[in-house]
Amino acid sequence: MCSVILANSQCMDSLAVLRDTANLSVLNKKRWRLAFVTIYCSRAFFPRFKQHEILSRRWSKISPDPSSEITLDVVLEHPLFSGVDQSSLIKVVKDKSLDHLAKLGGVEGISSSLKTDLLYGITGDLEDISSRHETFGTNTYRKPPTQSFLHFVWEAFKDPTILILLLCAAFSLGFGIKENGPKEGWYDGGSIFVAVFLVISVSSISNFRQNRRFEKLSKVSSNIPVEVVRNSRRQQITIFEIVVGEVVCLKIGDQVPADGLFIEGHSLQVDESSMTGESDHVEINTYQRPFLFSGTKVADGYGKMIVTSVGMNTTWGEMMSTITRDSNEQTPLQMRLNKLTSSIGKVGLAVAFLVLLVLLVRYFTGSTEDDNGNKEFNGSRTKADDVISAVVRIITAAVTIVVVAIPEGLPLAVTLTLAYSMKRMMADQAMVRKLSACETMGSATTICTDKTGTLTLNQMKVTKFWLGKESLEGMQDYSLISSNVLELFYQGIGLNTTGSVYRSEISGTYLEFSGSPTEKAILSWAMLELNMDMEAVKRDCNVLNVEAFNSEKKRSGILMKKVEDGGSHVHWKGAAEMILAMCSHYYDVKGEIKDLNDFERVKFDQIIQGMAASSLRCIAFAHKQVIEVEHESGGNHPRIQENGLTLLGMVGLKDPCRPGVKRAVEDCQFAGVNVKMITGDNVFTAKAIATECGILHLNQEENDDTVVEGVEFRGYTDEERMEKVDKICVMARSSPFDKLLMVQCLKRKGHVVAVTGDGTNDAPALKEADIGLSMGIQGTEVAKESSDIVILDDNFASVATVLRWGRCVYNNIQKFIQFQLTVNVAALVINFVAAVSAGEVPLTAVQLLWVNLIMDTLGALALATERPTKELMNKKPVGRTEPLITNVMWRNLLAQALYQISVLLILQFRGESILNISRRVNDTLIFNTFVLCQVFNEFNARELEKKNVFEGIHKNKLFLGIVGITLILQVVMVEFLKKFADTERLNWGQWGLCMGIAAASWPICWLVKSIPVTDRPVSSFFSFKNF
Repeated sequence: MCSVILANSQCMDSLAVLRDTANLSVLNKKRWRLAFVTIYCSRAFFPRFKQHEILSRRWSKISPDPSSEITLDVVLEHPLFSGVDQSSLIKVVKDKSLDHLAKLGGVEGISSSLKTDLLYGITGDLEDISSRHETFGTNTYRKPPTQSFLHFVWEAFKDPTILILLLCAAFSLGFGIKENGPKEGWYDGGSIFVAVFLVISVSSISNFRQNRRFEKLSKVSSNIPVEVVRNSRRQQITIFEIVVGEVVCLKIGDQVPADGLFIEGHSLQVDESSMTGESDHVEINTYQRPFLFSGTKVADGYGKMIVTSVGMNTTWGEMMSTITRDSNEQTPLQMRLNKLTSSIGKVGLAVAFLVLLVLLVRYFTGSTEDDNGNKEFNGSRTKADDVISAVVRIITAAVTIVVVAIPEGLPLAVTLTLAYSMKRMMADQAMVRKLSACETMGSATTICTDKTGTLTLNQMKVTKFWLGKESLEGMQDYSLISSNVLELFYQGIGLNTTGSVYRSEISGTYLEFSGSPTEKAILSWAMLELNMDMEAVKRDCNVLNVEAFNSEKKRSGILMKKVEDGGSHVHWKGAAEMILAMCSHYYDVKGEIKDLNDFERVKFDQIIQGMAASSLRCIAFAHKQVIEVEHESGGNHPRIQENGLTLLGMVGLKDPCRPGVKRAVEDCQFAGVNVKMITGDNVFTAKAIATECGILHLNQEENDDTVVEGVEFRGYTDEERMEKVDKICVMARSSPFDKLLMVQCLKRKGHVVAVTGDGTNDAPALKEADIGLSMGIQGTEVAKESSDIVILDDNFASVATVLRWGRCVYNNIQKFIQFQLTVNVAALVINFVAAVSAGEVPLTAVQLLWVNLIMDTLGALALATERPTKELMNKKPVGRTEPLITNVMWRNLLAQALYQISVLLILQFRGESILNISRRVNDTLIFNTFVLCQVFNEFNARELEKKNVFEGIHKNKLFLGIVGITLILQVVMVEFLKKFADTERLNWGQWGLCMGIAAASWPICWLVKSIPVTDRPVSSFFSFKNF
């Protein structure tokens, strides 16, 4: 209190000074007085509050009485967004607090504070967006830190064989320096250290790059398009561009992009299972449940919301910040290869152990000699250091054999080819969400595809209009329509739609339509051809209830009331034959209502079939005036009547087939993949489109079960479905359940099934299929999350491209397996035979590590990045149980391995005498020939069956680059790193001999591929039969 009195006295003194100021006008005096008092008093009071805060902290330790504390509720408001702060906006949605919402003025109050127009949205200019970012944050999530390069280096160091090699290198280095001094003694151990370092570096860099690539693809897959209203027009932005105050449009299948509040809509139901775990759908409305949470999915209906929180301020953001995508996902092929690697590794370990045993026995029995021809071991006369050094050298050789024998390059090759394929597929309009789909797609035997947008362009245009039994074309015919029928059309089109129209304020003539292609086509036709004024229609009518369109009922309806006379009307729109079944009357051109008897109904059926046979989608409009509005049983919503309607008219929408789709279908069929079309259109439209796309052929009989309707397929018994499912090419008027049923039947018959889907209800079929393919443009977020691959351009030709890439992945892996197993077999046999017979291994530890580097990493890069060829589509699909190592591969690798073993063993035992060269030169010749054989064999591995292995090689610049780098490095190893690699320089003749021996593998490959192979897998005789 004393502080306050002192402050007041200081302020009064200041006022006295102001009164004595002369030569100032009264107004200026008042302004100066006000400014001075404000500044001085605030300076006087501020330190007093600080002192009070310190004192209160001290007293709080003594007296915890809450009544003695003063709580100041400080609201940090942005000058542009007064009346609301970030914490209040977060709290109102997270707590689902209607009371808190009411205190903030409801949705209208919040929108006013956020400078948002609920009808026209935010302005959306740069200044507006930046101020919202600054105040409320961005719609991005904090991700856990990505794995650094050192993490992959550490993972590589964990390999037991690498650790043993490093230990042996350390012993070798120590003994070498002790025996020969630091200048000469470091070569053996140091060379192993450098070689191991190279292997670890290349492996770590490769794995690090693939991890980064997967992360980039993960970011792309989470970049969801969202429809918002900005500056009175609907537009699409990405989910990361959403800001607080945004007006977002929601429809079935959408993901709610941020936390927010419901503005308006109809029948909006949300699946909150991702947040709560409850599978029941939550109905969203204005009064009881206006709260919408980020990450939830729209299950039914449509509506608008205003965003109140984004990014880390949402519950979903907090959850996502703790989740990271597992880039170490094991695909089925990788698991099979791990088993293969394990089996080969066991063989390698057995060989290495035998080599170790033989070398140790020969050393300790005095059967080995040094470079001077003296025995290496002379019992007690041999120094302990020499014995330990020799044992370390022997162990190093044995361990190095294990390193070469274990094909750790196989998993790396899979990772490389998958990463390369994913990148290329992205450029070819296919985004891979699950790695296993890349492999599985290569085995696909059946593709079940949608029609609209996949086989067709999804660019709808009204080309036919029937009013009653008469076809009307052009403005002259449209002028004959009676005014009352025209008004009903305006209501049925302008109100019963999820689309919208934006009219430019500048010209007033430019129209921009948004919504689904069907909605946009009908709206543009009504406004441009029928002169509908959509704003006037919405102004004159109030919508009471809406039944949103879904793929099961294939219709949508509204109940509306006219403002002028209060009359209630029902309007339905949907598939023509379904709307026709709900009608008992129809309007003619004059506007008279006629009875729809059986005879007339047959005529309308013929009209519908005629349009459908012309590949038109038939949409009908129906109306009914309601005398008394009824309510749904057990609910408050007014019921939309479904019978006794009057048919207004029908339109036919043309959706042209995509260019190139027929060729893509033919390519799939030629590759042994059956293409089935599953569509919601009627059977006549489905037949016409299927014939145009090449799925149905003119010579196919209509009664041979190639075309069925969903209800017919559903009605079959299990036995009938299993019998007929292979014959079916087209399923019309299908529901998502019918699609799921077909997928289940095909899988039970042993097919590998790929399914395309775009709707929320397609999710079960997409999950059930071996490969789920969702549509990137028309696909809902629910469909995309249920799929394995997203087709970004919704084009069937891209589906065929995915099939080609799937086969390419499988083929590239087989090429690398053949290449690597050839090296494994040759290296193991050569070292084992030499060790047993001569007591020494021809290839040193450093040389074997260099071979390991060539075949594991560089070989994987060269062979795993081959692009798909046309020949891949000439083969039948690879079966689920077909062995990974085929008869053709066994033939090729055994031929090359036997050739290499024969030549190198001849050089090992007779090379010195035949070529008249020293032992060190002979060892270098063996090493050089062995490496060059692998380089030349890389060309042979490019083609498993074709004799011409050089076809298209100029297109693979990476392959040629790797071969060139390998040859250059080999020259450096032999000619310039003599002490590092334990080699001697070779003359031109010796280089020519090495190149000649290696090049001989090409004609051998050509001859071997002329040898026919049996159909029975050779691998069935060995332990590899499961691979």
